[in-house]
Amino acid sequence: GYQNPRGGLYEKISCPNYLGEMIEWGGFALMTFSLPALSFFIWTVANLAPRAIAHNKWYKGKFGDEPKGRQAMIPFVL
Repeated sequence: GYQNPRGGLYEKISCPNYLGEMIEWGGFALMTFSLPALSFFIWTVANLAPRAIAHNKWYKGKFGDEPKGRQAMIPFVL
């Protein structure tokens, strides 16, 4: 069965892997300072944000022991 992940960033957000992906591509876009890299970063955020929100809602519906204050993707924000 499924288990509610615990420890590390999972105490603050449901999808730390999505946050890491966004940071990775945002950093790449800044380093290259190119339009294709920026558009890929924007596409990544547009793709992962709705998935993280849906994932967080699923966790809340499936498990009753969510850590208090756990957000979907960005700690203390979203």
